[in-house]
Amino acid sequence: MEKKYNVIVIGSGPGGYVAAIKAAQLGFETAVVERANLGGICLNWGCIPTKALLKSAQALHYAQNSESYGFSVNGEISVDIAKVVERSRGVSAQMSKGVEYLLKKNKVTVIQGEGSVRAGKVVAVNTPEGVVEYGADHIILATGARPNSLPFAPIDGEKIISYFQALVPEKLPKSMAIIGSGAIGSEFAFFYKSMGVEQVHLIEYVDRIVPLEDDEVSAQLSRSFRKMGIKVMVSAQVKGVDTTGELCKVTVETKKGVEVIEAELVLSAAGVVPNTEHLGLEELGVQMNRGKVIVDEHYRTNVEGIYAIGDIIPTPALAHMASAEAIHCVEHIAGIDSPLINYGNIPGCTYTSPEIASVGMTERAVKEKGIEYKVGKFPFTASGKAAAAGERDGFIKLIVDANTDEVLGAHMVGANVTEMIAGIVVARNMGAKAADIIHSVHPHPTMSEAIMEAAEASTGHAIHI
Repeated sequence: MEKKYNVIVIGSGPGGYVAAIKAAQLGFETAVVERANLGGICLNWGCIPTKALLKSAQALHYAQNSESYGFSVNGEISVDIAKVVERSRGVSAQMSKGVEYLLKKNKVTVIQGEGSVRAGKVVAVNTPEGVVEYGADHIILATGARPNSLPFAPIDGEKIISYFQALVPEKLPKSMAIIGSGAIGSEFAFFYKSMGVEQVHLIEYVDRIVPLEDDEVSAQLSRSFRKMGIKVMVSAQVKGVDTTGELCKVTVETKKGVEVIEAELVLSAAGVVPNTEHLGLEELGVQMNRGKVIVDEHYRTNVEGIYAIGDIIPTPALAHMASAEAIHCVEHIAGIDSPLINYGNIPGCTYTSPEIASVGMTERAVKEKGIEYKVGKFPFTASGKAAAAGERDGFIKLIVDANTDEVLGAHMVGANVTEMIAGIVVARNMGAKAADIIHSVHPHPTMSEAIMEAAEASTGHAIHI
C-alpha cells in the first residue's frame, strides 16, 4: 500500500473538490482521485462552459438589437463559432486551474487516475504506471454522471450528439433537433438558435417544456422560444432516429399523428446516468437502486467508512446540491452537528433568455396536496428597471399559504432572475412570511423589487399593477 489518508475523495467535481477542501480545513489528511481534469463535468463540460457560450449569445443579441438602445453597429454582424468556443474553453481552463490552486492551498493531495474501492477501506487507482493502492479511514464517492444515450437515439458523437459535442461545435449546423427540454436541452436550443441555426426543434415528451418548473413559467419560456423562432413540440414522443442519410430523420409521435423531422444534427438531452460502474461497489455489497447509491441523511452507505454524494445518489443532480452534500458529509465525519439539508428549499436555475429560477413547490404541487393558497404575481412589463433594460419578458410568482402566510414556492422567469432566487431561499430558510418580504424595503429601480411587489399582490394590495 502506497499511503494511508484520513479521507480520500473519488472525483473532483463540485461535490468532490468541495469535500476534499472541507476535509483538509477540518484537519484531515486528504487526497482526491481524479481521472480527467480537476473540477469534473461542471467546470469542464457543464455549468461553466455553457454559461460562457450563453454569454456570447447574449452579447450577440445586444449587438443585433443595438438600434433599440440608441446606437448602430456598422457592417454585418457575423458569428465566429471557433472564437466563441475558444472563449468558453478558456473560461473552463481558468476555473480548473482555480480548483487546482485551492486544493494545493489546502494541502490536498491530487492523485491522477481512475479510482475504485476495495475491501478494508482501500482505494485502488489505475494509473499509466499500473494500479496503486491507498488506505483511508473514510472514502467519499463523488464520481458524478454522464449523458444518457437513448436506445432509439444512440449517441454516436457525429450526427447524434450529447452536451460534450454540443459545447465544442466546429461549425454551426443549418438545422437541429433537440430531444428533451430540461435545463440542458433548453439552454442549447436558445444558444444554437441565437448563433444563427436556421431551424431548431425542441422536443419534449410531456405536455410542457422545462417540465419541473411551474406551469406558468413553462408557458412563458415556450412563448419566448417561439417568438425567437424555435419550434417547440410538447406531448411529443421520439420513436426513432434514422442517421443513414445526409440528414437525420427524427420520427416523432404527437397528438396530431406521426411527423418526421429532418435535421442536420440531433442533440440528446434526456437526462444523465450516474457513474457508478467499475467502482467495485457491488463486490463490497454497497446498497444501490437503478445505478444510484443509497445513503442515509449523512451520506453514509450501508458499508462502514464509505460515503456518497452528488449525482450518484437519488437527490437532485445539481452542482450546488453536490457541494452542500459534500460539506454536510465531511462535517458529520468530523463530529460537527450541522443541520440536515432541506431538499424542499433547493433552488433550480435555467440560463436561457429569459432566465428561469425557482425554489419550493409549484402551483400544481400545492393543488395536488390540497393546501389552501394564494398567488402573488408581478409582471416585468410593469417594472421600470425591466423597461429601461429592454428586458420586459417574464414575471415573479410567489405561492403563499393562505393560513400561515408561509412562502411555499417562488417561481421567476426573466432577466437576471438566477441572481435573485437566493434571497427567497434565505428567507424560507429563516421562516420568513410573505408579510416579512412586503415590509423589507427593496431598492428602486431594480428587477428584484418585483419580489416585494409579488408578495404585495398575494394580499390583493399591490401598488404597481
